[in-house]
Amino acid sequence: MEASRPADVSHYLGIFRRHWWIALIATGAGLGAGTALTSALPKTYESSAAVLVQSLDQDTNAQGGRTKGTVNLDTEAQLVRSGAVAAKAATLLRTARSPIDLAKDVSVEVPANTTVLVITFTAGTPQDAQAGSHAFAEAYLRNRQETAQSGLDQQIKTLTAKVKQLTTTLTGINGRLARAVKGSPDESNLLSLRNNSQNQLNGLTGRLNELTTTTVGAGSIISDARLPDTPTSPNAMVNLATGGMVGLLLGVALAFVRERFDRRLRSAADVRDRGRVNVLAALDERTTPHFDDVLQPYGAGGRVFNRLRNEILATLKTSDQVIVVTGTSRGSAATLVAANLAAALARTGSDVVLIGAHLPESVVDVAPLARMLGVSAVPGLSDLLAGRVGLARALQRTPRIPSLRVITTGGAATAAGLMQSQRLKDTLEALRRQGGYVVIEAPSTTSSADAQGLASLADAALLAVELRRSRRPAVLDAAEQLQRVGTPLLGAVVLPRLANLRGAEPTAPAVTLPADRNKAADRNKADKPVKMDGPVSDSDVTQPMRFPTNTMSAAEKAAKAAAAEKTAEKPQVRPRAADAADEITAVIDMSGMAKDGDGK
Repeated sequence: MEASRPADVSHYLGIFRRHWWIALIATGAGLGAGTALTSALPKTYESSAAVLVQSLDQDTNAQGGRTKGTVNLDTEAQLVRSGAVAAKAATLLRTARSPIDLAKDVSVEVPANTTVLVITFTAGTPQDAQAGSHAFAEAYLRNRQETAQSGLDQQIKTLTAKVKQLTTTLTGINGRLARAVKGSPDESNLLSLRNNSQNQLNGLTGRLNELTTTTVGAGSIISDARLPDTPTSPNAMVNLATGGMVGLLLGVALAFVRERFDRRLRSAADVRDRGRVNVLAALDERTTPHFDDVLQPYGAGGRVFNRLRNEILATLKTSDQVIVVTGTSRGSAATLVAANLAAALARTGSDVVLIGAHLPESVVDVAPLARMLGVSAVPGLSDLLAGRVGLARALQRTPRIPSLRVITTGGAATAAGLMQSQRLKDTLEALRRQGGYVVIEAPSTTSSADAQGLASLADAALLAVELRRSRRPAVLDAAEQLQRVGTPLLGAVVLPRLANLRGAEPTAPAVTLPADRNKAADRNKADKPVKMDGPVSDSDVTQPMRFPTNTMSAAEKAAKAAAAEKTAEKPQVRPRAADAADEITAVIDMSGMAKDGDGK
């Protein structure tokens, strides 16, 4: 299960900064989708007409209705979309569309605290929208007026019938009254009936006169439909804004998903949180060295390794001497860390031995330790483990850091299977007895099992993690490998991706092994087996160094030719450049100086 990561703003900003291109592409895609949708959707136009609704005698508002007054505007809004109104609107528009289809394009709004209906019609062209809105407003008013007039006519017809009936009744009463005996009870009854009938007739007549003189006013159009200038749909700004926002959110989501499932380590925080390894030091592009040299002690990168050295010395026990440095991916990260760590330890005055166990078949650069520290590429560890040279011959003291000695990776001969040999264990034991520290540059844990084997012989281990190349499973696997062999893991040194390292230049090494001094003794040492019983003296370790000069006399040229004849039978360790044939090489024997300096 992945370790929890700190949920701070910088963490999320870092994710967005690493995957900004995903959010950019997704936002662009969203904007493109909004543009395509705007172009693909048909354009629609809307036009509105405002109708003032007047109250009629037959109008009644529902009890508890939303609108106030005698007219229920909610009911009237529904009547605008009724079949009768739609049929009249179709007649006015002279269209072949059915009234039901026309009614679907109409919407009605009732503004608050008014007796106004806003009738809106939607169409594909501005002219159709204007004509449709006006037609429905006119059809609604006509339908309302016809309905009111029809009701009024029905009332007039009913009253006329009642007036005629009362007139006939009154005529009969008058005829009977003319025949009745004066003063008789019949006369009294008939007079009473005649008065009642006359009163009813007068009332109906008055009501009939009122209805026949009434003018029906259903309402009027107070704001006629106008020709729309721009379409209401599709809305380009809304579509673009929506597409861009959806694309941005989708891009951010994809960025977090990619970050969640991305196994590559991109920062020191990833190594600590996702790789579950304590980060002791982190270098950036400014402090990361090339393969030309080790970092200067007072530079930015040198200060990083000085702090790393102090932390390691504070963590190690008194008896701990051997530190193995291995990488979590193929490359040169372990070489850089091991060389600079050994140099930082040696600057304190401690005796330090740097062993290059990153064998030639795994190294991406030719003899990196030899070029960085100014020593000969051969003999080295592969020659030592193969029995071709002894330990004293393989150890080389660096010219600029006297307390640092190096065992390079050696020749191109394979050393497969020798990393687990007894000779390697005896070599490390002999170096332990000499005191000081031993730094082993091991192959990466992903390329070989030698890293685990070398770690089993060491007292502590250090991981070199190259960002953007190392993956989280590789870091977890490296930590697990070291844990299985019981080697304490001090932590990790994080480096940026080493993509711009300069390669080796075709020049001779700054320090070479002489071939003209004690040739017979060197041959005997090469033939003898390695003796590990006692400490190695500096007189056996320190080799004469050759420093090229720029002048040559005739006598010196003759001496050089004689020396070349003597050494013709034994090849040099590394060939010199062809353009340096006239140089003279001064041989300086530092063995005596080493003895005096060490007091031996």
